[in-house]
Amino acid sequence: MADGSINLPPGFLFSPTDEELVLHFLYSKASLMPCHPNIIPDLDLSQLDPWELNGKALSSGNQYYLFTKVKENRTTENGYWKEIGITEPILSTVDKKVGMKKYLVFHIGEAPLGTETNWVMQEYHICSSGFDPASYRSAMRRRKHDQSWSKWVLCRVYEKNMSQQGVNYCYSDDDDSGSELSWLDEVYLSLDDDLEEISMPN
Repeated sequence: MADGSINLPPGFLFSPTDEELVLHFLYSKASLMPCHPNIIPDLDLSQLDPWELNGKALSSGNQYYLFTKVKENRTTENGYWKEIGITEPILSTVDKKVGMKKYLVFHIGEAPLGTETNWVMQEYHICSSGFDPASYRSAMRRRKHDQSWSKWVLCRVYEKNMSQQGVNYCYSDDDDSGSELSWLDEVYLSLDDDLEEISMPN
């Protein structure tokens, strides 16, 4: 811990759910309340390309976790993060919307003509209008003039497995024509399946 690195004991894996990332880590960070253990570091994504996160962000398997400030333009020295138009709701166990998750892909070069890479980022945002945990109400009242509630996001970054790039999905119509899906299309389809399983509140 002295050098800023986090080493989990053998057999331990940091593998939180989306709900846990929002409620136990992002809410604590945004409300300026201490989070124990405080293992996810603050990083400026404009200063780091995704392959430079190793040794700086919290690493668990092939995934990197970090806090960063909300920015519309996520440009680095060698490229930029581009939103792919997916916003997924994050629901609590009692079907309350507690946050949302955006998907971004890293491109090398200058926008909008950069080259797409295999690096993906899931950006977690707080949904303050849909959830107000009782444990944070007093803290938020004390800091009602503090805008930090909306300044922080939690990011999960990973590089898509190269072996998965060779997996093709084809759909056959009456004319027997097939269409190969990109991995971004696969993300859309998998999200559709996931959202069908979510019971939205009435």
